[in-house]
Amino acid sequence: EVQLVESGGGSVQAGGSLRLSCTASELTFDHAEMAWYRQVSGNKCELVAARRTDGDTYYPDSVKGRYTVSQDAAKNTVHLQMNTLKPEETAVYVCAARLSSACSISRATYPYWGQGTQVTVSS
Repeated sequence: EVQLVESGGGSVQAGGSLRLSCTASELTFDHAEMAWYRQVSGNKCELVAARRTDGDTYYPDSVKGRYTVSQDAAKNTVHLQMNTLKPEETAVYVCAARLSSACSISRATYPYWGQGTQVTVSS
């Protein structure tokens, strides 16, 4: 059974940084595409980063230049480095993965999801 476990969330002041991690079992990130989403109150769910197996990445304009997704193959872990955080980015951050490549980055194309880690940014 594929499991994704996030860690690294916490509280930080506006302008600060956090690095989230997503560790997988029964799935190798070398052969999977993954994404980070965040869910804010009211069930709004937003994609913040996506990474293909060839290393190609995608970021929405709202986080481009501040967020970076990277992979630690030895630990089968994917990280999300978040810099210059803003209070409105307070959310539960969740990693997702899929074994097959797809053009779409819709969340419906990712069958595997973690439980999420809370990030709170105070002003």
